[in-house]
Amino acid sequence: MKRILIDHKKLDHTLAARLVDTYPDGYGDDDIISFRNHKGEYIEAVELRTEDALYLVKISQSLSHFIANFEVEDEDEADEMVKPVTEEPELELNLESELEEEEFD
Repeated sequence: MKRILIDHKKLDHTLAARLVDTYPDGYGDDDIISFRNHKGEYIEAVELRTEDALYLVKISQSLSHFIANFEVEDEDEADEMVKPVTEEPELELNLESELEEEEFD
């Protein structure tokens, strides 16, 4: 199984939804995995398992905010995409067009 270290901002919508489903109430201390990467940097992440990979999603304050607001933002985007038509569009058709004829020698 592949292990992939990733920032939550780079997750596609399907993986982001799975992350929120995995941690619906947010993550706790028991969910956090701590390690040092190849550069010696201290990393904290949460696990996100799929059929073919184990994603280690880096923890940050923005991740907590992302999980808390994922469904709200998703619903807001859906509402924005589907807005009822409140006015009839005005169409202006010019049925009389002037044609100029040129004489060719």
